[in-house]
Amino acid sequence: MYTVEVYKKDARTKKGERLVHKSDYDTDNLSMLEHTVKHTWRGHRYEIHETMVKRTNMMSGTEYLERYDTPNYCSPSCESYWSM
Repeated sequence: MYTVEVYKKDARTKKGERLVHKSDYDTDNLSMLEHTVKHTWRGHRYEIHETMVKRTNMMSGTEYLERYDTPNYCSPSCESYWSM
């Protein structure tokens, strides 16, 4: 499973670009997904991420799957989660 983030140039923002599209794709064929995104979103910058990443729980040491864009304060793998 992969997540695609598409960015467009925008001089009004500090980074000079803004997120215009974000969606998940349930596929194992990364090259075909990249080809499709490249031709669908011409003139835009895109990033392809694996949706689920393997992390280790800070307290118990067990491994679990977590979405790649989970903030640190919501992730049991970070100290800020346990210090609240």
